Amino acid sequence: MNQILVTEKLYVTPDLKRKRKLYKVVFFISVLLVCLLSSYYIYAEYDRGKSEEVSQVLLSEVKSDDDTTKKSTKDDAIIIVLNEEDSNEQESVANEVVSSTIGDITYTTEAIITIPKIGITYPVLSETSDELLEISVNRYWPEQDKMKPNDIGNYCIVGHNYRNGKMFGRLSELENGDIVELEDMSGRTIEYEVYNKYVVEPTDTSCTSQMANGKPLTFRELTLITCTNYGTQRLVVKCREV
Repeated sequence: MNQILVTEKLYVTPDLKRKRKLYKVVFFISVLLVCLLSSYYIYAEYDRGKSEEVSQVLLSEVKSDDDTTKKSTKDDAIIIVLNEEDSNEQESVANEVVSSTIGDITYTTEAIITIPKIGITYPVLSETSDELLEISVNRYWPEQDKMKPNDIGNYCIVGHNYRNGKMFGRLSELENGDIVELEDMSGRTIEYEVYNKYVVEPTDTSCTSQMANGKPLTFRELTLITCTNYGTQRLVVKCREV
């Protein structure tokens, strides 16, 4: 028995003690990292959920405003006939965008995009920023400032690629022939058909061009853009009016 105790005592060397301590520290750090990553993931999902709520509130307000505009236009038909030029101008201005204030922030929506195949409907916010991209899809490219949704030309929309399928998270599932609907604030909805899908580098903005064969576009085109390959590249889906 004494021999066994002495052997065990000799076996537990200072080097082995240091290794045991190191293993304990590594294990503790590993557990801590797992907890931190789990907490971050849970918070990120919660934050995305809150952002999703904001986008749906905006969508409901836009829909409500759209219904009110249609009702108002119907009720005021006589006035429009009597003063057609002024009324049409006012209606055009009123229907370009819808502004909604949630908390202390005002959001401006200029269209609604619906993609039946992947089951999404989002308001298209009229500007692009990191903050707005957290809320909904955004209209993209400064050179298009004078262009309205469903105008002749290339209307571009950018959105986040979320793993949970929100925003443009399932955009890669679209194939040629799939339909994308874009409703402007006058209530006009135009269907666009997917005709191309490809991946580009972040610096490649050729997909936003308003030209074809060296001439300005003479048809309506819709370009959808999102991140892919862990944010290192961009997925581009090109659509054309049906």
